[in-house]
Order: sequence, then C-alpha cells, then structure tokens
Amino acid sequence: MSTTPRATTPRAAALRPQLLAAGAATVTVVLWASAFVSIRSAGEVYSPGALALGRLLSGFLALGAICLLRREGLPPRTAWRGIAISGVLWFGFYMVVLNWGEQQVDAGTAALVVNVGPILIALLGARFLGDGLPPRLLAGMAVSFAGAVTVGLSMSGEGGSSLFGVVLCLLAAVAYAGGVVAQKPALGHASALQVTTFGCLVGAVLCLPFAGQLVREAADAPVSATLNMVYLGVFPTALAFTTWAYALARTTAGRMGATTYAVPALVVLMSWLALGEVPGLLTLAGGALCLAGVAVSRSRNRKGTAAPEPEGATEPHAGHGGRV
Repeated sequence: MSTTPRATTPRAAALRPQLLAAGAATVTVVLWASAFVSIRSAGEVYSPGALALGRLLSGFLALGAICLLRREGLPPRTAWRGIAISGVLWFGFYMVVLNWGEQQVDAGTAALVVNVGPILIALLGARFLGDGLPPRLLAGMAVSFAGAVTVGLSMSGEGGSSLFGVVLCLLAAVAYAGGVVAQKPALGHASALQVTTFGCLVGAVLCLPFAGQLVREAADAPVSATLNMVYLGVFPTALAFTTWAYALARTTAGRMGATTYAVPALVVLMSWLALGEVPGLLTLAGGALCLAGVAVSRSRNRKGTAAPEPEGATEPHAGHGGRV
C-alpha cells in the first residue's frame, strides 16, 4: 500500500487564500456591527471628538505593541500617500462625524445613511482603481441597499433624527469610501498591519485637539463607558481594521464594500440580544435582504469560479509576505 501523501490540487491551493480572506472579512463585519452598539453607549458620556481620540489611541497602543512583537518596521515610502489619506479620511474624520451623527439620529437612520458608502466605494474603485463592476456585484449591492433602507425605515420614525444628523452620517459615508479607495494601493506596498497601525496613528494625530475634552470627560465618566471606548479601540478598530486590510489586499474594493452590507443585519441581531430591542417583521425582512445581497455579490459564476480580480488584487506585495 502506498503511503505517499496526496498532493495539494491547484484548486485547493487557490481556494485557501480566498477562505482566509472571507474569514477575515467576517471578523470585520461582526466587530463593526458591535461598534454601533458601543458608540451609542459610550456616546452618552463622551463627546464625538473625545470618543474618537480615545478609540484611536487605544487602537494604536494595541497595534503598536503587536508591531513591536512582530518587529514590523516603518511602511515603505510608496505606501505613505495611501496611509495618510485613509488615516485622515477614515480613521480621523469618519470616526468624529459618525460619533456626532449617531448622537443626532437613531441607530436605524445612521445604518441606512452610512450604507451609501459601499456604493460609493464601488464607483470610486471603478474610476480610480480600475475595478470592474460585474453584474452580480451590482445586483447584490442593489438587494443589500434595499435591505438597509428597510432596516433603517423600520428602526426610524420615532422623532429621534435630524437633518443635521443625516448630513453628518452622509459625510461619514463619503469619508469611509474615500479612505477605502486610498488604502487599497497602499496594501500593494505594505502589510495589512503596517497600513492599519499607521493609519490609526494619523487619525489619532488629527484628533489631538480633542485631548483636553478626553481628559476632562474620562475623569467623570463611569467605568462602563470608558471600557466601551477601549473596546472600540482594541476590537472594532485595531483588530477589525487589520482583518479588513488583509481581506482588501486580496479582492477588489467594490466586493469588500458590498460585504459590509451584512452589518445592518448584525446590528439588528446584537441589539436584540444585548439591549433587548425586539425587531419587528419589517426589520427582520430588511436584515434578510442585506444578507441575501451580500451572498449574491460574492457568489461565483456558473462555471464555479470567482469573477476575475484585477492584477495584483489577490496577493499582497511579495516583500511583506501578506503578514497581518
């Protein structure tokens, strides 16, 4: 009897990085969904800028410690443009205006408006990154956006929203989309961990004017609110932004953006479990649409193969070995 181990087939070898990227994307959307609940809780005590700064500092400390342990150096010069732009738009501006917006509108409206972001990501990715807009992606995004609208409408309508809050959430969506598209090229030159760590640092530096507010509010804040802020920094920021960058380096910006349409459905589930907010049938239907759209956008063609990615989208820069 032969004891020769079976060789790994090319199909299995090609499938492994896709599974790892899908797992990383799943971690991201779960943690980002939890962030909506934590922001609402910590935002009752901390002002928008102070909360953003505390979150970013917590995230940078966690990421910096990992970088030291892994002996990660500075990103190469070619990556800094994308890191700086994504740090300003996504890590800095986005977090401040999202915190502010969530104080002006209810969670449903916030989730609805911010979910314009994936559509903008797909359009900007096609314009600036050369990403394709395959029919399955567009169809899936349409279904998911309809679900996000359904969730938002079902959770709104209690008089808790304002036009100013909606504008803030829309600005957050634009900043989010711009940050993702700027981050994608940087991942061709630096590791996911480097891009996330130094993007977080750029965002923290941008939020330093809120340092005085953070110190004053932390002195009077209950421990639970401060722990929520630290949680936001360590998990939805340090961990989730790194797993996002890992997955983004291996697919297109449009497909990654479409994946985040799972967030509204998870927010509904987490609010149900953690806050006792029982969703109505319309909310559940919207969440199901969100998940169905994500499935369509990430589905394969009839031949069972994934849609072709642009050159360089499936593997990060060889000099960094795809390290997270």
